[in-house]
Amino acid sequence: MNAVLTQKRQGPLAGIKVIDLSRVLAGPYCTGMMADLGAEVIKIEVPNHGDDSRHLGPFIDGESVYYGLINRGKRSIELDLKADEDRAILFQLVKESDVVVENFRPGVTQRLGIDFESLKQHNPKLIYASISGFGQNSPLASYPAYDIVAQAMSGLMSVTGFPETGPTRSGESIGDVCAGMFASWAISSALFARERHGEAAQYIDVAMVDVLLSMQLTGLSNLFANDKAPSLVGNRHPVSTPFDTYQAKDGLVVIAIASEKLFQRFCECMEKPQLCHDPRYGDDPSRTQYQAELRKEIESWTRQKTVEEVCDILLNAGVPASPIHNLHQATQSEHAEVRQVLTYLNDGGTPLVSQPVFFNGKKPHSTRRAPKLGEANLAYKPAKTTIKNAETMQ
Repeated sequence: MNAVLTQKRQGPLAGIKVIDLSRVLAGPYCTGMMADLGAEVIKIEVPNHGDDSRHLGPFIDGESVYYGLINRGKRSIELDLKADEDRAILFQLVKESDVVVENFRPGVTQRLGIDFESLKQHNPKLIYASISGFGQNSPLASYPAYDIVAQAMSGLMSVTGFPETGPTRSGESIGDVCAGMFASWAISSALFARERHGEAAQYIDVAMVDVLLSMQLTGLSNLFANDKAPSLVGNRHPVSTPFDTYQAKDGLVVIAIASEKLFQRFCECMEKPQLCHDPRYGDDPSRTQYQAELRKEIESWTRQKTVEEVCDILLNAGVPASPIHNLHQATQSEHAEVRQVLTYLNDGGTPLVSQPVFFNGKKPHSTRRAPKLGEANLAYKPAKTTIKNAETMQ
């Protein structure tokens, strides 16, 4: 076997083997995080075509940058899961593995004979995670679901955007990404339970819509308190004020205040201490009620200064404020450098964005590029010959 395949892995999940049957984003994001933490991830791909994300732009030297970001540190083998011989190889891999992750539409794995009930026959301690749009038992389970569908049906789009422009999706596919994060959390919890309590095979069912619904704590608190669905409020916070973007001399600046102490400090920074004694701004609910009037007071100050000047004054006084960075500025900032937001492949020049958590001051991450399609076929597919021989001897 290739020496690179047998190199010792390090990290909290070192020694864990994951079979990745997923494609595009939610599942691969989940297994990418696990690869960063030291798991051996074997990505099963359709022969000659591979994961659909291999064909999504942008491209560098003919390779999808998108695919490369999500599938760092994994191994790729080609299996036709409709073929008995290739399924036999999968079964052999499952026997030697800890985790299976898939994000097919519900029902597909049963038709292929690779569902949880089938695979746990080959590994009674298998942890099997399914990620889908609506979950396995929803009345909508059989329907296709892309991220924008999950954002729309979860209510997230209904509170994202401005009244004058209407609902909008988030700027990233957060339904997919967050479903992948919750799946990796659930898998890690299941692995812990297996080690601590000797749990048998466990099945994990993650739905994108459920994930996005569960994360909307501000909106849900308003719904439950007022028995009315929250509506669009643009960039401002629906409960706390001032908590919004404000016009400065050269652009927009974010100011975020959610306590009386901070509001008093903010008024002092603006040299308008009298606002603290105005009954319209005496507490958070009042400030939110009169947010339009308060905005005029704030922007009469911010419009006289640059974004940098506003941020310097407020941040030095302990008042949360920020410019609005684009991705280039965000990834090239001093903060990003210190926090190792960008990591690099072993070639030293190709950037990756790995899992963001530090463990004892160190950030586990993979430095291996995403695999070429089927590049690990010879390492993992010899089991096919063994299986054939065994069948002949029976």
